Amino acid sequence: MAALAPLPPLPPLPLQFKSIQHHLRTAQEHDKRDPVVAYYCRLYAMQTGMKIDSKTPECRKFLSKLMDQLEALKKQLGDNEAVTQEIVGCAHLENYALKMFLYADNEDRAGRFHKNMIKSFYTASLLIDVITVFGELTDENVKHRKYARWKATYIHNCLKNGETPQAGPVGIEEDNDVEENEDAGTASLPSQPPQPSSSAYDPSNMPSSSYAGIQIPPGAHAPANTPAEVPHSTGVASNTIQPTPQTIPAIDPALFNTVSQGDIRLTPEDFARAQKYCKYAGSALQYEDVSTAVQNLQKALKLLTTGRE
Repeated sequence: MAALAPLPPLPPLPLQFKSIQHHLRTAQEHDKRDPVVAYYCRLYAMQTGMKIDSKTPECRKFLSKLMDQLEALKKQLGDNEAVTQEIVGCAHLENYALKMFLYADNEDRAGRFHKNMIKSFYTASLLIDVITVFGELTDENVKHRKYARWKATYIHNCLKNGETPQAGPVGIEEDNDVEENEDAGTASLPSQPPQPSSSAYDPSNMPSSSYAGIQIPPGAHAPANTPAEVPHSTGVASNTIQPTPQTIPAIDPALFNTVSQGDIRLTPEDFARAQKYCKYAGSALQYEDVSTAVQNLQKALKLLTTGRE
């Protein structure tokens, strides 16, 4: 799509809104990379800010300017289904967050610890926060968010102290205070926005921890163009990225012969869930994620032909 027009600037960030500063920074980082993600990050910040404080003058002023940004974005993205249809938007955001999480998780399990992997874990947790604009999180998303936030803090602290982190899901069971101590953990993460000052709130002036050093194969690990751009020159003879082999889930043969029984009565909720699975499949195919697409299509087919999931 055409480049987005510049958005109206925001005033200084009130101290009351400290908890949403990282979401706003993530929005700014995605204005060009994925405007849909940027839009929903701002929407989450708007909704959360309204709950925190919508009465004091500085907060009302900030929220008013943030609303201006949202309206400008929505106008520019008016023909995008991910903005006009919540079910498509939810699928887009969930797939995006999951691919970012999987990229960081794969790096972690391979023992490749670096700043960009840490940031990918933390950003995935922020995007799962944003998914709450569509409703309550699934148990899986709650677990992914807690794990990603814990991993980001744990690996960062290890590297900061000159220690070698343990790869994979080690120790999370013993750390039950990740959610409660979020501020303490994330405050030490690299390249986070500075404390609000008298200057205008401008994420572009914040320290940058770009994704430029990450080389991500398309498909199974991360969405196309996200979160990185491949460096133009790496000093290697060829930096051509080969397609990543994907494991396609086995298809239940019974589904091929399944015919909807006449006595099965599907509820409006069943139809909505089936539609959601199909939307998820379509969104996954945008990222060449065949496995996720097949799994969601199977769920939709089973639901429509048996009335059960």
